[in-house]
Amino acid sequence: MDDLGYGDLGSYGAPDVRTPNIDRLAREGVRLTDAYANGAVCTPTRTALITGRYQQRVGLEWALGASPGDRELGLPATGTSLPALLKANGYVTGLVGKWHLGWKPEFGPITHGFDEFYGFLSGAHDYYTRTADGPPDLYENTTPIEPAGYLTDEITRRGVSFITRHADGRFFLEVAYNAVHWPFEPPDRPPTDATLRPLRQMPDDSVPATRQDYVRMLERADQGVGEILAALDRRGLTSNTLVIFTNDNGGEWLSRNAPFYHRKGTLWEGGIRVPLILRWPAQLPAAKTSAQVAMTFDLTASILSATRTPLPESYRADGIDLLPLLRGDSPVVDRRLFWRINRPVRQQQAVRSGRWKLLVDGGQYLLFDLADDPGERTDLASRHPDIVVVLKGALADWQKDVDQGLRGPR
Repeated sequence: MDDLGYGDLGSYGAPDVRTPNIDRLAREGVRLTDAYANGAVCTPTRTALITGRYQQRVGLEWALGASPGDRELGLPATGTSLPALLKANGYVTGLVGKWHLGWKPEFGPITHGFDEFYGFLSGAHDYYTRTADGPPDLYENTTPIEPAGYLTDEITRRGVSFITRHADGRFFLEVAYNAVHWPFEPPDRPPTDATLRPLRQMPDDSVPATRQDYVRMLERADQGVGEILAALDRRGLTSNTLVIFTNDNGGEWLSRNAPFYHRKGTLWEGGIRVPLILRWPAQLPAAKTSAQVAMTFDLTASILSATRTPLPESYRADGIDLLPLLRGDSPVVDRRLFWRINRPVRQQQAVRSGRWKLLVDGGQYLLFDLADDPGERTDLASRHPDIVVVLKGALADWQKDVDQGLRGPR
């Protein structure tokens, strides 16, 4: 999903949302409490999923479309994208929904190894094509098409169709809902000329969107998850299909990011901590909660491992295979993970190492013990300057590593 808050699901404590189908995944699989997105906005995290590496290595550190000239940028195809590797291993590959890794054909989903694509290339798309400023941006593979109905429902329908058509073989399907990203257009209420709103909606709008609108959008996407799971059930694929549910960054202003502070676009926990559930009945335990620290690019490594996909000698993954850890074959491991925002309006870096998180915000070094203080309310830098020094050095080494030899967008 897109811009979902950590605490927006029933299985993650939401009191005002009904998400029975996503919660079913939590009952039948492993729910992670300490999972992170690679980035604080869309493009960086999606880059990490497709490449299996830190997005900084290819210079896609922020949402494409936010800066002049972005329409010329994108993720270069190398033959080692996740769908390309799976395709070479005999999998049929499909993407329905959001791409956001480049508009030009050489950066598109088909070039990266997806056999089938239905969706949009931008960072956001209206749900009815009736917003005030939503440009045409819907494609079948590389052919522009007209929309047909509420976009969440159409993404679901296309996902179910893909499963049905390829159920007799091996397949990889990425379902990238744009829900619950703005514009906040709930189902069954298409806008009229009198109610048209801009694509981007904020709390200072003359008529702001509501949490109720947001909840209806979320519940419709959950309904879609249920239809996709039902398609697996009908074809007898449930036991041996790995289903992963997650999100691309922290929630927006209508989201519930509890118990964490702040939201999308920052490196506070509310901007990067996300729900993550993995269900694979033949391989993973049911109804398990794991505190294993994980990041988006770990999903790439896990998928490649689960599918026994051969990797070129030159392929260097930054993520790890989570499956042995979630099965219980290996104990929970400490991780050292890194983030960076390098924007004129926000300069932040962060590193999580075990229970400790160092957040560099506007040049200030803030240290938090996430085990005791997940809400990041108590800065411990004055009590543990030794830890600040160690993590500051690790952050500097990481930045030097990911920036080495970088050519292209920043």
